Amino acid sequence: MPGFKSQPEHPYSHLIDTLKDGNLKFFNPLKLSDQRYDKLPLSIRVLLEAAIRWCDGFYTKQEDVQNILDWQQQQNKAEVPFSPARVLLQDFTGIPAMVDLATMRDAVSKHGMDPGVVNPKCPTDLIVDHSLQIDYSKCAIQNAPNPGGGDGLNQSQGPSRLIPSRPPSRGGSHCGGQRSSCSKPACSDPPASSGQPGPPSVQQIENTPLLCPFHMQPVSEHEIAFKNQEMELNRNKERLQFFKWCSKAFKNVNVIPPDVGAVHQVNLEYLSRVVQVSDGLIYPDSVVGTDSHTTMINGLGILGWGVGGIESEAVMLGQPVSLTLPHVVGCKLVGSINPLTTSIDIVLGITKHLRQAGIAGKFVEFFGPGVSQLSAPDRTTIANMCPEYNATVSFFPVDQVTLKHFKKTHFSQEKLELLESYMKAVKLFRSYDDPSEDPEFSEVIEINLSSMVPYVSGPKRPQDRVAVSNMKEDFQSCLDEKVGFKGFHISKEKQETRIPFLHCGQEYQLAHGSVVIAAVISCTNNCNPSVMLTAGLLAKKAIEAGLVVKPYIQTSLAPGSGMVTHYLNTSGVLPYFSQLGFQVIGYGCATCVGNKAPLPEAVVDAVKQGDLVACGVLSGNRHFEGRLCDCVRANYLASPPLVVAYAIAGTVGIDFEKEPLGLSSDGKEVYLRDIWPSREEVQQTEEDTVISSIFKDLRGRMEKGNTFWNNLESPDSVVFPWDHKSTYIRSPSFFSKLSKEVPPPQSIENAHALLFLGDKVTTDHISPAGSIARVSTAAKYLMSKRLTPREFNSYGARRGNDAVMTRGTFASIKLQNRFIGKPGPKTLHIPSGQMLDVFEAADRYQRDGVPLIILAGKDYGSGNSRDWVAKGPYLLGVRAIIAESFEKLHKNQLVGMGIMPLQFQSGQNADSLELNGKERFSIVMPESMSPRQQLTVKTSQGKSFLVTALFDTETDIVLFQHGGLLRYVARTLL
Repeated sequence: MPGFKSQPEHPYSHLIDTLKDGNLKFFNPLKLSDQRYDKLPLSIRVLLEAAIRWCDGFYTKQEDVQNILDWQQQQNKAEVPFSPARVLLQDFTGIPAMVDLATMRDAVSKHGMDPGVVNPKCPTDLIVDHSLQIDYSKCAIQNAPNPGGGDGLNQSQGPSRLIPSRPPSRGGSHCGGQRSSCSKPACSDPPASSGQPGPPSVQQIENTPLLCPFHMQPVSEHEIAFKNQEMELNRNKERLQFFKWCSKAFKNVNVIPPDVGAVHQVNLEYLSRVVQVSDGLIYPDSVVGTDSHTTMINGLGILGWGVGGIESEAVMLGQPVSLTLPHVVGCKLVGSINPLTTSIDIVLGITKHLRQAGIAGKFVEFFGPGVSQLSAPDRTTIANMCPEYNATVSFFPVDQVTLKHFKKTHFSQEKLELLESYMKAVKLFRSYDDPSEDPEFSEVIEINLSSMVPYVSGPKRPQDRVAVSNMKEDFQSCLDEKVGFKGFHISKEKQETRIPFLHCGQEYQLAHGSVVIAAVISCTNNCNPSVMLTAGLLAKKAIEAGLVVKPYIQTSLAPGSGMVTHYLNTSGVLPYFSQLGFQVIGYGCATCVGNKAPLPEAVVDAVKQGDLVACGVLSGNRHFEGRLCDCVRANYLASPPLVVAYAIAGTVGIDFEKEPLGLSSDGKEVYLRDIWPSREEVQQTEEDTVISSIFKDLRGRMEKGNTFWNNLESPDSVVFPWDHKSTYIRSPSFFSKLSKEVPPPQSIENAHALLFLGDKVTTDHISPAGSIARVSTAAKYLMSKRLTPREFNSYGARRGNDAVMTRGTFASIKLQNRFIGKPGPKTLHIPSGQMLDVFEAADRYQRDGVPLIILAGKDYGSGNSRDWVAKGPYLLGVRAIIAESFEKLHKNQLVGMGIMPLQFQSGQNADSLELNGKERFSIVMPESMSPRQQLTVKTSQGKSFLVTALFDTETDIVLFQHGGLLRYVARTLL
């Protein structure tokens, strides 16, 4: 079971306690009666609880528990195991793991055992979200009016990025009857001829709306999404059938079908538990995942981080993650957030501080009174930024804000009470305002939230940031400065110019700094909806105060997605946007790229007459001079609520603290502070509308499922019926000749070097990724199966086919093999002297019964973890790798596949030992081994040298003797 080993001999059975209701048990670290526990960071307490619960004397020992408890002295020294509560997979990394389990069932069945006993030991969620490719995208006809802003295309030169025109909707006799198509009633035939040519053969330009070719009416993006999903499902039908079989055949496997959501969002919005309950035991939720966004979950008090495919597979099979006890940096948040500061300002400000602090590879844990001011979405966004500042996790312990968030999701009141009761019982619940609860940290970084002030960027470049409080002074200095990155060089006597003009029968005046364009765009603000809600609530309060936006200012609202429009409407703020003039103009890039209607002629004339520096304010990400309009010289990027504020003020030359936005209907001055919504108000609206609607929508999609998935047929057998014609799913040979008994140690005799490599061979060099080159051995294999290059798909999609992945191993065009002398996926077949593809050489060696080794330099296996970096060499026949040094994670992967990582003695390498790589190598294996034992390597030229076998623990030795983790787990079932 995933919870704990219930045998009487469990060394920590005396710590088992019961919650108040008496129905659930838990391991209570407080019963250790050790004062060190109260001083541990809460993230380390999660590691400790897991070590106590999983202590079995093999993977996890009592010594590991004591090391974690002694974290203050053992940090950055002791190596400890961590068994998370669950594993999170996306489909690219999930398929090889599930194929291995299916193959293990075959191996167990051949020995007369029940194959149904083969299941992941750790609960596993597999989300199918990485198969989607963009076969269709939004586009517009070339001759649409001014499709890209500015001058039209020069027909003689031709368009620079064109897409062939699309045929009419498939099978359609009526355009209006097609899914999400244009609203005209019929387009089965071209318009009647009137002596004019029929519809032109148009070309399409990217990133502008798709038009019906006959009526020139926009086609909804729902059709585009539908077509891409349809292509995804058909292209990956074999893989999806296998996944569906897995969902039925395996226990502890939960498959989320396509078209539900991205892996990290589903993890955040649906799979997160905070606490797990299994077989009467309650314990903290935790997760390792094969997605870089896994760290988001730490914002909800759930410990989790990203790992490679082979590490996640090991956890599924019951092996813990190994990590050095980390430094834990306490990030203390103090001060009050500036009322005008948005969540995005806070997230980016904290990220900047942490990036400058040098915390690579460390845990970050937040504490201090300022944490309570951050909403759950704020916290998950900060935790998601871990890759930006290179922390392993950014952990926010559970508090009342977390409980309030889950109350709006799928948590019942009973579950909330259980969560709170357990977390308080083991002291994993925080009151951030109580300093007596603060643990001890390796170091503390203090961030004053009040120092984070809102900024805008401009007036010509996005990198030129200006504090809103300094905006009036900064714009004045821009008028004074010489023409350059910021300056406009307006003479003093002309800086007070006012130009009157008529608009819709009423007189107005323009001056330097007058706002003439105000665009609220959510494309850069979708990750955290609070900023759009802040803008909407500001609009609501402005209308209620009687404020207006001058009618000559070109205002617009581009929500970025239908979900944004949905939550703006659900929260009730969309009508107020509209009343101020910010009406929804559609979904796509518009103002940012200059796709906007012309300004009123009177405005343009006034700007030109006074040579005015008119302004545009938008919440996009690009605003270079003249991009919005050639008569608008100053353009500022601002948060959505500040766009609304500057539109109401009508000028950027305003000090919001000292000057009113305008006058109310009864003539009273209204300041920005009077109508700016409080953070509490925004967070409450966010929780009540956005969070609730997101979870309701996700639950609906989970319950309803996907029609294609629901109708997809899959086998009902206990073992998978392999299709030998399949080029996606194949049974690998990891379990060939599997015996019940552990075989005796086998020495390596007269091995050849498959490769002779230098320093810093990365996982990119070793493991296949990306597209399949047409001249590669993998391509030759696929073409032998009668596939065309267009049908190759990618290595990622074919990770379930060992024939493809083995052929892709060491197939990098950047591989530096000293046998060859130039980059490329070739090697020397030493007996024949032929230059062959790496796979072809390895295949020839294996047919001749010749064992293989690899010679390498320093830092072998550095880079991102990939599931085939050890599996590929294993299937190529590699028995050992001799290198100057190994990347630690990759060394563990080699051990897990039964490949020996052997390290040259200090100061030695292939050159100092005068090895040319063409020798034959023999390595004698003793009957019994100990960690880091020295072995002797003998060559056919009479030389011998010592190497260190990098087995760090007795567990490593056991796994190696079994031939790797997969074979070890299979034998335990025989």
